Amino acid sequence: MPPRNPGNRAEQAHILVVDDQDELLDSLCELLRLEGYQVDAARGGRKALDLLKANDYDAVLLDLRMPDISGHDVLNHISAELPGLQTIVVSGETSFDDVKECLREGAYDYIRKPYVPDEILTTLKNALKTREILLRQQQLEFALRDSERLHRYIVNNSPDIVYMLDESGCFTFVNDTLSKLLQYDRDDLIGKHYSLLVHEDDLEIARYIFNERRTGARATRNAEIRLRSRNPSSAARYFDTHILPVELNSTGIYNSQTGKMKGSFMGTYGVARDVTHRKQTEQLINYQAYHDLLTGLPNRALFNDRLHQAIAHARRISGLLAVMFLDLDRFKIINDSLGHAIGDQLLKAVTQRLSSCLRDEDTLCRFGGDEFTLLLPDIRERKDAGTIAQKILNEMAAPFVIDGHELYVTTSIGIAIYPDAGEELETLCQKADIAMYYVKANGKDSFQYFNEDMNLEFTSRVTLERELRLALEQEQFHMFFQPKISSASGEIVGMESLIRWHHPIRGLVLPGEFIQLAEDTNLIVPIGNWALQASCAEMARWNGHSEHRVRVSVNVSPRQLEQADFVRFVLDTLQQHGIAGEQLELEITESTIVHNKKNVIQKLLALSRHGIRIAIDDFGMGYSSLSYLQQFPIHTLKIDRNFVSDINQGQRDACIVDAIIALGKGLDLHLVAEGVETHLQLEYLKRLGCTEVQGHLFATAQPGSQISALLENGLLYYSGLADDSAPAAH
Repeated sequence: MPPRNPGNRAEQAHILVVDDQDELLDSLCELLRLEGYQVDAARGGRKALDLLKANDYDAVLLDLRMPDISGHDVLNHISAELPGLQTIVVSGETSFDDVKECLREGAYDYIRKPYVPDEILTTLKNALKTREILLRQQQLEFALRDSERLHRYIVNNSPDIVYMLDESGCFTFVNDTLSKLLQYDRDDLIGKHYSLLVHEDDLEIARYIFNERRTGARATRNAEIRLRSRNPSSAARYFDTHILPVELNSTGIYNSQTGKMKGSFMGTYGVARDVTHRKQTEQLINYQAYHDLLTGLPNRALFNDRLHQAIAHARRISGLLAVMFLDLDRFKIINDSLGHAIGDQLLKAVTQRLSSCLRDEDTLCRFGGDEFTLLLPDIRERKDAGTIAQKILNEMAAPFVIDGHELYVTTSIGIAIYPDAGEELETLCQKADIAMYYVKANGKDSFQYFNEDMNLEFTSRVTLERELRLALEQEQFHMFFQPKISSASGEIVGMESLIRWHHPIRGLVLPGEFIQLAEDTNLIVPIGNWALQASCAEMARWNGHSEHRVRVSVNVSPRQLEQADFVRFVLDTLQQHGIAGEQLELEITESTIVHNKKNVIQKLLALSRHGIRIAIDDFGMGYSSLSYLQQFPIHTLKIDRNFVSDINQGQRDACIVDAIIALGKGLDLHLVAEGVETHLQLEYLKRLGCTEVQGHLFATAQPGSQISALLENGLLYYSGLADDSAPAAH
């Protein structure tokens, strides 16, 4: 039976999500349900196999490392029992071998944890489209089989094109169908040689199949040949408007029923069927299998095939080639803020610009999301790749105008040269990828050739990630607290909690050395949750030993705020430690509230209703906008230390501080200046009306036990506590 007709709406897609981590499983299921998908959750591989047997799914999101049955086993089951079911692996495994193995086992794509929600949704959408194409292909195959069976019956009664040739190859009979398809009148063909209809490139093969002399099993069956139309301006055909591809069946005719050896050859009987539609369908399916549907560029499969060929050629001639990885630096911001429709148009425009920089023999591929790969075969010198890369950077510097929006997108490019960086496909791609991430980590909008120092840095990054995971398990993190001081009285009015890592070998490690990696690997969620728990536990101890109640500010990562259960987690933590909501302030960055505004507003409003205050950290360093200050429940603006440090004897450099304070006072927001190091800065801020300050002038970040002593005194006077020239504490 032909497969069911696939639907086009997300509500009709049935998705199975498999993971053994409840938090990740629940958040991913919630993300998909919000997009309108019907979602089932399987906690582990065994449950996944049970659900696969009981239900008909359109796609599977699958973790690899599970304690009972691994993701590889589930993949093998799907490949063997459920061909055509699209499986997207979502795993924390980062090696190319894992990716390669999953794709070999039949996975549609591989997404590394921590995943970006938009990447998950886009990949799932593409996987469903691919499944729809495959299902339609199956339907076409069923239809073609039915058509062929019907055609055989019709051929015996009223075939498409029926002809007969005499012993010299001239037409003795043609039916009306030939006239319709090739615009020849019957009288124009009778007595004419068959070569009149055959495409000149097929004349040699036509000698054996069109003018067939054999019979029985040796006669021509389903041979393809091209026939020429009389009128070149006829309806469009495969490849050419005057060429008709046909599938030919022909057999020799003899005047005796006993066969060729006992009879004389009379001519040929043949039937030709128009296969234009099949050719077009095959061409379309082949194109879609090897090209990105949005940009029309080669996809990963076609890129790998061409790279294999280029490597083989370069090895044979001892030549050079270059592989580039390109990543659009600001694409996610544009895509999130303006929508996927604008993002798709931007990707198409980027494709056009990149293509304009290349030679005909180069291959540009959309690798996925906003990543592109570029193959430069047969380069003469290594610097040629840098010349192309710089040309791309220059081309991308001009703004893109999309739907009335003027958009700027820069590009980070990593280059791997064969054979310097490696001689195998996987190695070259990996090295180009490492070089690209090196560019992104060092300012973006540039290009770099791979070198072994980058490999060491990449290895160090992997080591640091492993140590971070171990730090969570072994409780190596500690919370320090920096007082916030009333600029008028010197009284402690609040604290900011700051995480520190007591590394067993490196000693005290500040967050600037590991927070970004934690963000990239999604470790920031468990680390941030631990920091909130630890801060509330310390607040509970202070409350038990001092009547002095201070509000504690805790930094919250965008990834934490994205968690579906974030609000419940915060409220449960406060209740667990007996902390009133009024004692907690959550500090978020401007980028957090620019992305996914609707969801963020709802969560912040829910927290505010319980007395929790919301502060914007490092205000002025990101996407400063008056609109979100009015839309969101914001209570506090924190003036970044970079602006405070500009305050000097001449007040011109402090104009940004003036503007922020004026803005905050105008919107009736609380103002806190961080990084105050000198009496001059303090007095300047006091004159402008900034009521709270923090910095080395008063106190550095200290463990909770030392803060207890300060709170017992009730007041902290800044004078004499620190030298004006001392460095700022972070």
